[in-house]
Amino acid sequence: MFTIKTLIDDIDRHEAISRALEIPATERDELQRAVLAYGEAFLESLPARKTYEKAGYRREAADDFFTIDGEAIQMGPVLDFLDQRVDHGGLNPTAAGHLAYIPGGGLYASALGDYLAAVTNRYAGVFYAAPGAVRMENALINWVAQLVGYAPGFAGNLTSGGSIANLIAVATARDAKQIRGKDLHRTVIYASGQTHHSIRKALKIAGMEECIFRTIEQDEHYRMDPKQLREQIRKDQEQDLQPFLVVANAGTTDLGIVDPLEAIARIAREYELWFHVDAAYGGFFLLTAHGRDRLRGIDRADSVILDPHKGLFLPYGSGVVLVRDGRQLAAANRFEAHYMQDAREFQEEPSPTDLSPELSKHFRGMRMWLPLKLHGLAPFISCLEEKLGLAQYFYRQIRELGFETGPAPDLTVVAFRYVPADGPADDFNRTLLQKIQTDGRIFLSSTLLNGRFMLRVAILSFRTHRVQVDLALQLLGEYRDGLLAGKPSNGSLTEE
Repeated sequence: MFTIKTLIDDIDRHEAISRALEIPATERDELQRAVLAYGEAFLESLPARKTYEKAGYRREAADDFFTIDGEAIQMGPVLDFLDQRVDHGGLNPTAAGHLAYIPGGGLYASALGDYLAAVTNRYAGVFYAAPGAVRMENALINWVAQLVGYAPGFAGNLTSGGSIANLIAVATARDAKQIRGKDLHRTVIYASGQTHHSIRKALKIAGMEECIFRTIEQDEHYRMDPKQLREQIRKDQEQDLQPFLVVANAGTTDLGIVDPLEAIARIAREYELWFHVDAAYGGFFLLTAHGRDRLRGIDRADSVILDPHKGLFLPYGSGVVLVRDGRQLAAANRFEAHYMQDAREFQEEPSPTDLSPELSKHFRGMRMWLPLKLHGLAPFISCLEEKLGLAQYFYRQIRELGFETGPAPDLTVVAFRYVPADGPADDFNRTLLQKIQTDGRIFLSSTLLNGRFMLRVAILSFRTHRVQVDLALQLLGEYRDGLLAGKPSNGSLTEE
């Protein structure tokens, strides 16, 4: 028979088991020592580790350990498994030789910030719940907005990355311009062929996939051509279409190209388009004189996104979205719920949940604030200046080696290829890339430019210095020569 006593007995029994989740201090110390030792060993091993290992793609018997089977185990076997099956194989994003894609960071101070944020478990969604955490994130947003050049009245949000930041910006533009379902078939969006695919994905998620998407022609440097943009807008207006949004790039993924932001801003204002700048990669180069010059006009954008896990070298999962008129960002995201009514009595500063789709929000501001406070700005600025110099250095040296290049770098990406006297150039460069990746000391990627297979180097990791760029140049020259001579050079070069 069910009684209050049986209920209490059942609660007590479960409490005794559930208390295992509250780890005592002595055991915490042991676990922390083991985890910190693993992290230290990993960091100290970086110089000897390859940037890329083909191992790890095939399943092994040990992979059964991934499965959650309900059994409790010790930390030792967990760390051994991480070392064997997680932290080896594939691309090592922490390595100095990571010269592919747009490298993410991984600052140690950010890792400490993540630990502090997780162990204190502050809910950074509403000011009422964590005024200090929200003030910190708002201070970061204010700093980034000032860097962009926004006047007071802006609003923003710390996001999980550029994709979510782009989605928030697109949804805000949709609502600000009052685009409705009945308008989609005649609503026009303008972008270049270099625009990141996350924009198209954001449009799809925001219910705007039916919009007309115009790819504007580029000039010889792969920048959006403002004349072509203006002509296309006029044509669309003559056809009774509704020009809505123009997306410009401040550092494309393929080439690091920066579109002519000032010219595009003038056209957007003239025709009353929403002007969005994707500065996920290039935005934090505003800390440098070159970046401020190259990104002139970004302050005129209606919305901007930036990725601190790129230009500020933070761990993956760090983005920023800014909207020049903060009221528009709030209008696109604010909703009310009865269970949150108490929070409205303590709303001295904007709450992140009112400015983004996120409700359950991690205190991700700590990972950005802590390294900026511990290091100050000078090392970040010099690191960005160094990478700009390294890109120019690579661009000149690779041409000296006889490689063909794409446009001179706006920022820190260089596209290049070798054109042999005989045989298809695309096949030659595919094989050359395979040689480099099999070697594993550095990691490069590829792209297509006007249908041509191109290699690309993206220099942005804070650990990448001239020694790694020189190694890349050396390997490219040696493997190129081996292919031309018909030698099976895979693994034959001396590792240094």
